[in-house]
Amino acid sequence: MVQILVVDNHPIVRKGLEYFINNQDNLNVIGSLSSGIEIFEFVRRNKVDMIISEIDLPELNGITALRAIKKEHKHINVLMLSSQPEEIYAISTLKAGASGYVHKSAGLDKISEAINTLIEGKVYLSEKMDKHYKFEDTRRTRTRMFKKLSTREVEVLKLLSVGKKNKEIAEELQINEKTVSTYKARLFKKLNVTNVIDLIHQAKHHDLA
Repeated sequence: MVQILVVDNHPIVRKGLEYFINNQDNLNVIGSLSSGIEIFEFVRRNKVDMIISEIDLPELNGITALRAIKKEHKHINVLMLSSQPEEIYAISTLKAGASGYVHKSAGLDKISEAINTLIEGKVYLSEKMDKHYKFEDTRRTRTRMFKKLSTREVEVLKLLSVGKKNKEIAEELQINEKTVSTYKARLFKKLNVTNVIDLIHQAKHHDLA
């Protein structure tokens, strides 16, 4: 029996996933959490084979939680099920250690397919993203922002977009403030802006925040 932990800040999403998963053969929802910070204690106390998590979580975002969890528990497969644009976040979450990404607009059949793909030890992406990931045409000039930004830059940008200060970002990502400033400088350069307000505006324009 594959033991699955569901993490989402919306109770109806958690309940829906729990009902759906528990009606599948050999799958069991062992826990249901509402924030990223709760994951660490839960996986220390329970046998978890797979985590299905949203990116937008209170206290600790899903990408940061994912990175930390994979350091301690490499055997746990992580499937990101998010409302965030997959063109931006799918590749970033894979780089951070996820084994798959499903957008919340996908049908239940796709969620089931993703879960089974991870159980088989493979990586799951939508057909569209899989083509980008595996068969990118290097002859074309790629201008999409998700290819320009590193996983850490995406994390910093996301936290800046919700009003976090350098110190708060440093604490959440467990890095020093100087490093945060370095990432901000890189973001300014890559998004061609000179201040945080324009940075956030540009990020939203490109669906990055």
